[in-house]
Amino acid sequence: MDKDLVDHVIWTANAVVASGAISANGHGNVSLRVPGAEEMYFTSAAGLKGLTADGIVRVGLDGSLREGELPPIQGAVVAMHTAMYADRDDVGCVIHTHSPYATAYAVARQPIDVWIEALAMFGLADGVPVAGYGPRGSEQAVAEIRSAVRPGNPAVLLANHGVLVFHRTPALAVLVGGVVEEAAQASMNARALGGPVAIEPGLRAAALQRAMAFEKAGTQSA
Repeated sequence: MDKDLVDHVIWTANAVVASGAISANGHGNVSLRVPGAEEMYFTSAAGLKGLTADGIVRVGLDGSLREGELPPIQGAVVAMHTAMYADRDDVGCVIHTHSPYATAYAVARQPIDVWIEALAMFGLADGVPVAGYGPRGSEQAVAEIRSAVRPGNPAVLLANHGVLVFHRTPALAVLVGGVVEEAAQASMNARALGGPVAIEPGLRAAALQRAMAFEKAGTQSA
């Protein structure tokens, strides 16, 4: 396996853990698309905490194991990663976690609305949808995910399971995972003050446009 890609997977796992958007036991998995090849590097370890190179395998986008050892319980969720790569050419990284607050919404089968500006800024101007329940890793589960994901949307809740985020780069995927968890946590805290209030739809596009303007300005000044 390519050492640079392995190191990038480990960096991504460490970044997820550092973000706090992960359950106490660290359960989750990360994958990176291999540039120019129909394959991905995937975490075969039980969790993301303390991930080492031994916990990473090479898997074809057809789901076939190409290098390493993949326990069945981890292999069961490979299909939801490969589905995102198959459906979205722009996706370079997929992350799955059971981040506590967002997973609470998944368990309640309730979508996350645009309660914080960052959701609108990072591609979730319609909030985070919920994919209907299907047994873990089953064809039904993958079909529900595909049905729930909207064009350009980088995250989805998995009913009674957890969270799936996917983006162009690992850094962006980690960022979105943290934003989703922050929105879920803020909404629950806001219930003590009368409940969360979503940003008005007409103002969500303005938040995105300002974010893009700042990004462009930063690129030009670099």
